[in-house]
Amino acid sequence: MTNLQKGSKKLLNAWAFYDWANSVYTLTISSAVFPIFYGALFLKRSHYIEVFGLELKNSALISFVTAFAFVFVAFFSPFLSGIADYVGNKKTFMKFFCYLGALSCMGLYWFNLENIYIGLLFYFLGLIGYWGSLVFYNSYLPDIAFPEQQDKISAKGYSLGYIGSVVLLVVNLMMIMKPDWFNIKGIATQSASEIAMRYSFVMVGVWWILFSQYTYYYLPKGNKEDGEKLTKSVVFNGFKELKKVWAILKDNIPLKRYLGGFFVSSMAVQTVMLVATYFGAQEIQWASEEESTIGLIKCILIIQLVAVVGAFLTSRASEKFGNIPTLIVINSIWAVFCALAFFITLPIHFYVMATVVGFVMGGIQALSRSTYSKLLPETEDTASFFSFYDVAEKIGIVIGMCLYGIIDQVTGSPRLAIVFLALFFVIAIFLLRRVHQNN
Repeated sequence: MTNLQKGSKKLLNAWAFYDWANSVYTLTISSAVFPIFYGALFLKRSHYIEVFGLELKNSALISFVTAFAFVFVAFFSPFLSGIADYVGNKKTFMKFFCYLGALSCMGLYWFNLENIYIGLLFYFLGLIGYWGSLVFYNSYLPDIAFPEQQDKISAKGYSLGYIGSVVLLVVNLMMIMKPDWFNIKGIATQSASEIAMRYSFVMVGVWWILFSQYTYYYLPKGNKEDGEKLTKSVVFNGFKELKKVWAILKDNIPLKRYLGGFFVSSMAVQTVMLVATYFGAQEIQWASEEESTIGLIKCILIIQLVAVVGAFLTSRASEKFGNIPTLIVINSIWAVFCALAFFITLPIHFYVMATVVGFVMGGIQALSRSTYSKLLPETEDTASFFSFYDVAEKIGIVIGMCLYGIIDQVTGSPRLAIVFLALFFVIAIFLLRRVHQNN
């Protein structure tokens, strides 16, 4: 462990490098390999499965499990982050969730429909581990970077994440499409490609744990030098901190309005990102199963590579035009995208839309995080403020995923759900336009 001064280049780079470590989860598990693997399990049977006493469509089921995981994170992250600030050891909390998520990814190796509950549990815990660690990771930003550094280092973090995750995905793609190159053999009940997908889940966990060590070596323990014993009052102090943040928001009108816009925008953005591959697998007219697998992974690669450019161009645009005007433009692009998604049927349509999504995804994520950090009042309890930010994001995801799942379950198609999300971007634009207004 090394103590570095706030603003230190080495400290900033170490913080940003955690995106390199953990973004393999969002790409392989959330977006690419696992959704394809999950869909493949249903290819030779009905897309409906009996779970929890209900007959659920497979994509609706994964949407509801995802939503439930975010309910869990949204409920527990406030007092966990409050404890972290109170005791001064948020790095320990960040490590715990990191390792929980990584080990759960490895557990997905055993995912199958015969033991669906165990598989869904690993999926559920992986989500909690990833998003739980982000609560503490994001809260470090105002601690390690000065306001003028935050846009750039936030964008750098996302860019590192996109690049790192693509590196691993390319390896996984080679394993899946050419398993014989890696001496991966199929068995009676599983093809070599399916086994390669299972290996990729293990590789995600190993990558996540291994590369996060660089970040942990340089990040400080927390804001406070002397920790205190974990007592009942400390546990509930987290809720008090959240209530205090809410009270501050009443007087901080720009921050309050920004959070409103962020809430509805994130609701739609995160939902689209989480369901895009499931949508592509079911709704796009692929010529064959092999074309579907290759095409979907190509789209994910396009999104990741374009997102690197999008993050940096958005950072430049924010320097020239300001954060809020840039976010308004990006939300406008998202709204148009969701409306057009209703008409996407062919692979070429999906490739074009993947390019658009990649550009605006990289921009909106990096800029949303740094804009919030800039609007924060002077305080040492940054974890509590970022907990509030994360709670808003998680509740938004719960609503978005539940809406998507319900519409998908009732209609049998997610197209109307995607179009419905455009409404949230329009609302976000309206709220963001009022951030700097006096009334």
